[in-house]
Amino acid sequence: MEVGSGSVDDSADTRPPALEVKDLSVGFDRTTVIERLSFEVPHGSALAIVGPNGAGKSVLARALIGALPHAGTIEWEEGTKIGYVPQKLDIERDLPITGGDFLHAKAIVSRASEADVATVLGLVGLKPESAGKPIGALSGGQFQRLLVAAALVGHPTVLLLDEPTSGVDEPGQDTINHTLDRLRAERGLTILFISHDLSVVYQYATNVLCLSRGHACFGAPRTILTPQLLQELYGAPVAYHVHHDLRP
Repeated sequence: MEVGSGSVDDSADTRPPALEVKDLSVGFDRTTVIERLSFEVPHGSALAIVGPNGAGKSVLARALIGALPHAGTIEWEEGTKIGYVPQKLDIERDLPITGGDFLHAKAIVSRASEADVATVLGLVGLKPESAGKPIGALSGGQFQRLLVAAALVGHPTVLLLDEPTSGVDEPGQDTINHTLDRLRAERGLTILFISHDLSVVYQYATNVLCLSRGHACFGAPRTILTPQLLQELYGAPVAYHVHHDLRP
């Protein structure tokens, strides 16, 4: 599945891509989930990974961070630092640690400062008093914000986010999405995110990778998110709302 590459704009960029994937195949129990997938992610771009359930979106994310065995090549640019938000974190919510403890542990591993912890809490809109609660006392939305904050600790160059606003209310989703887009613009972050919300994809992605039943396509949102192509990829009509204030 050679699906090409894209760029944020038409200007030349002499740097190698932030990520280059060549002939990637991943499978379980003799079942191939992803087969011979190739694509590139330019610096400072936002790649949305979309597709129907079971298409391999989370499998791809886990392969990209080295958590799953695979065939083919995954090449991150030298010096890449990845902040990762999984779809589901395997952590006992009744552990006697606070959100702050969780972030401070990440800061130690990342050699980040205490000031960095305070900064990321503000970025995701999580109040210090909420972070001071045991993680089991946090709402689903608060816990998800905590995970996004943890991914931002240590000044990563790449963010890989598997449904980063899952369980977050609409105002909280807007806060997180706007924050990530601003960080991409201001810090030159490269962002890869999995989302089922195609209106968010249309607004924030510079390129879209759609996985669907062994096939893939890649392109700008206006190229990929058409009724005809979405019906072909999802096997059913797919609708989404485009807000009038979206950027062109």
